[in-house]
Amino acid sequence: MFNTIGRAQGWSDTPLTEAGERGIRELGLGLKEAGLSFEEAVSSDSGRTIQTMGIILRELGLTGKIPYRYDKRIREWCFGSFDGAYDGDLFMGVLPRVFKVDDFHQLSLMELAEGIVEVDTTGWAESWGTLSSRIKEGFEAIAKEVEAAGGGNAIVVSHGMTITTLIYLIDPKAVEELVLDNGSVTVLAYEDGAFHIEKIGDMSYRKVGAKLLEGGHDE
Repeated sequence: MFNTIGRAQGWSDTPLTEAGERGIRELGLGLKEAGLSFEEAVSSDSGRTIQTMGIILRELGLTGKIPYRYDKRIREWCFGSFDGAYDGDLFMGVLPRVFKVDDFHQLSLMELAEGIVEVDTTGWAESWGTLSSRIKEGFEAIAKEVEAAGGGNAIVVSHGMTITTLIYLIDPKAVEELVLDNGSVTVLAYEDGAFHIEKIGDMSYRKVGAKLLEGGHDE
């Protein structure tokens, strides 16, 4: 909901809109059509990701059939006192003024994180070191858990800037001009203690699911 009205949604939380729910139904149907199997499901502990995972698992027919847990380490960035404020106030106004640049896109993720800490009046925003460490630890814990159980696929629902941060930690060049759409799929492989990027922001599953819904799939 906040995304729709242009508000920064970090640790603050609003439910999916009707259009958002439909988009996730498309994703779930597309994943099912692809015949993918999953051994585990993990989402952040935010209400919107829990709602998203619920829809996906329902469309996959996996509700209650595979382990599902929450992990607060894969939450979105916290925007501190700007959480819930208009995106433009933070990203188009405050941060460019802090760094004396014309456009926040000129800033690195590290600079964005440190800039948010600087302007936050609550003390909630995380430094780049804290933020990047908790995201890395959260995703590595999921990978190691699946690996220890014999391997396979985990389906993980997280957040745009969190996923972008993880991709940056794997390959900084991969996030240049990167914008992740809602319901996109990023695929990572974990082998020999390291992540490898296979796909970033893939919308093909949603497109397949959209066609299925348009074709009269059971509502």
